[in-house]
Amino acid sequence: MDQIAPQTALHATAAECDAALPDILAAPTDAAPILQLCFRPDYTLREFPQELELTVAQGILGERWTKKPWLTLPDGSPDPRIQVSILSKRVMDLCWRDRDNTVHPGDTMIVDMDLGHENLPVGTRLQAGTAVLEVSDKFNNGCIKWHDRYGQDSLRWINRKENRPHRLRGILCKIVKDGIVRVEDQLTKL
Repeated sequence: MDQIAPQTALHATAAECDAALPDILAAPTDAAPILQLCFRPDYTLREFPQELELTVAQGILGERWTKKPWLTLPDGSPDPRIQVSILSKRVMDLCWRDRDNTVHPGDTMIVDMDLGHENLPVGTRLQAGTAVLEVSDKFNNGCIKWHDRYGQDSLRWINRKENRPHRLRGILCKIVKDGIVRVEDQLTKL
């Protein structure tokens, strides 16, 4: 009788998230290669270019942030604190399991780096290619889309009080110096 291999669960369980935490926290603290870039022209649309142009005034040229930001200033313009999002590859690999049928998280950069507050306090400047970013004070807590795509357990884990300083959903940054960032450039602390 043939045995059927058990299928991997669609979403990471709370226990799997907790078990992965030590490995996630052991990520390098600096000089992490940028493993992937993502460009979002609109909701659920993803492109994976080899380079992106980052600008202080317009964010990522043509990106959704300029047209449909989820956070705006009082005058209705896009809030620059959310121009760039950076996600840990270790968290992405834990939570994004069904890559054929579930949309990519959409973060601008995927890196294998410790994105926690202790390593990257608010205001930390990061070199990304020839661009310079500044870590925002805006906490990335995930949203209903994360819940729907990657599961309730991982969203709760990200937002658990004791996990918030680790910034498991990644960091948000504003661009403070125009430049070009390419896949395999290093993300380094300044």
